[in-house]
Amino acid sequence: MLGRYSLSRTGNFRPEHLGQNAVALIGNLCFSMFIIGVLIFTIIAVTYEPEDPLFHPSTKITTFLTSTSNATFKSDNTVVKTGEDFMAANQTAFATFINITDVDNSSKGETSEVTSNENECNVNGPVDCKDPEVFHVMMKATIEKFQDIHFYRFGKPIRGSDDNTCDMAWRFRPKEGKTAAFYKDYRRFVISRSQNCTVSIISIGEYHSGLNARKRKKNQKPGFEKTPKKQDQVISLPVVGETVNDTLPVVESEGSFSHGKYLIYVGGGDRCKSMNHYLWSFLCALGEAQYLNRTLIMDLSICLSSIYTSSNQDEEGKDFRFYFDFEHLKESASVLDQGQFWTDWTKWKNKDRLNLHLVEDFRVTPMKLAEVNDALIMRKFGSVEPDNYWYRVCEGETESVVQRPWHLIWKSRRLMDIVSAIASKLNWDYDSVHVVRGEKAKNRELWPNLAQDTSPDLLLSTLRDKIEDGRNIYLATDEPDTSFFDPLKDKYSTHFLDEYKELWDENSEWYSETTKLNNGVPVEFDGYMRVSVDTEVFLRGKKQIETFNDLTNDCKDGINNCNTAAT
Repeated sequence: MLGRYSLSRTGNFRPEHLGQNAVALIGNLCFSMFIIGVLIFTIIAVTYEPEDPLFHPSTKITTFLTSTSNATFKSDNTVVKTGEDFMAANQTAFATFINITDVDNSSKGETSEVTSNENECNVNGPVDCKDPEVFHVMMKATIEKFQDIHFYRFGKPIRGSDDNTCDMAWRFRPKEGKTAAFYKDYRRFVISRSQNCTVSIISIGEYHSGLNARKRKKNQKPGFEKTPKKQDQVISLPVVGETVNDTLPVVESEGSFSHGKYLIYVGGGDRCKSMNHYLWSFLCALGEAQYLNRTLIMDLSICLSSIYTSSNQDEEGKDFRFYFDFEHLKESASVLDQGQFWTDWTKWKNKDRLNLHLVEDFRVTPMKLAEVNDALIMRKFGSVEPDNYWYRVCEGETESVVQRPWHLIWKSRRLMDIVSAIASKLNWDYDSVHVVRGEKAKNRELWPNLAQDTSPDLLLSTLRDKIEDGRNIYLATDEPDTSFFDPLKDKYSTHFLDEYKELWDENSEWYSETTKLNNGVPVEFDGYMRVSVDTEVFLRGKKQIETFNDLTNDCKDGINNCNTAAT
């Protein structure tokens, strides 16, 4: 057998078999390379940790944070998502709203008091805003007038500007609300009394016209509120329209300061980047502070990127409180303004022997700092990007340990109050259309159909089957000449952001409050504020028609760049 096998192998090397042997050898080599390739691929697949898309440069961070579909309203360099955007809109707190029948039932329980007031009625005398009958009539008139919103609380009426007016506040939410938030309004009612002392409402003022009811008085009795049937875990929800208290927190005493533990981030390349980049890094710092159980020392002075400014230049000296709800942050987390902190630190560090622990490498994880007992941990970042971005601290193994506390960051309630005012002027009964034009409409190579698809004629044709004639339409657009859309007025009542300039001009509440925050220097209603308000008004429309997918088949990011994965 061995001899036969040897003869057989020898026979394979005969000239007539050389071609077959070469083919077999090549096949074996290819198969071996294939096996090696599979092994390498398997090893890579097992060990590879995909990079979080949020750790890309700021433009990609923004795209990830703001895009929910190819038809997304927000453009890549605009509005950041905040905590309230991640709250479910079907909160149990929204289920218990006040109906007219609830008001009727409550009035029956106060019949004796109403009767006694009627006996003392003076037709020509001033209206008694504390009279339960007046209160009930005002509540019923409000519910009947504003049929597109749900009411959750009515405050007790207060005397208005004269003997025939009363101011009343209420908490509400639009019936078709898509955001998890309450709103507060307070209006002035003109009231009359007939000869038999019957009370009636002559008129209800505009949004926030009842200034005397804005703040609840110290000894004022509670108004009317329906008790929820089921008390679930209380979730903090934004209340737009309440008085904002975003004064800077202070340390109560030297003892409190000396016993505190603090964390501060210094330097880095995050400044003057997009708002998405800024917030992603800031939340990393806030998350680490919470993990270490330390107070975050924050710089409330931020740099607004040139993408949001009218000067097209980065602008320093913007206040965090212009854009975000600092009152909610300071009530929900331990934070201090760095100016106040350094004053206290300089005053007491030597006396109380307070030590500083310096960290200059972002790869030093929060877990390694958990045992540090020094009063202050300072993370100092260099000048080389991207290794000097704050968010690098939260990469790698830290990502699964330190959680970014999104719920602590809400949008500025002053800006959201402007949103609420615009929606209220439209009685919360409008549809919204977003029309992207600008530079994209001019670039026919990347967006070949956009200019034509967003022309007035085609807009009318497209909207015909989507929005009923005669409806209020809020148009959010980057088209500077709004007269371009005049043909739509034949079928719809069109509205644009600049129609409501009185809400942020020099006579407005927003202007007054932001100027005070800015040490008496007037604040510009900048590009970020504009697009933030424009976006939020758009998102509160009953129907929302977006540019990409709804108005045109062009891709949001240009030809052949439709993001189907996000849909």
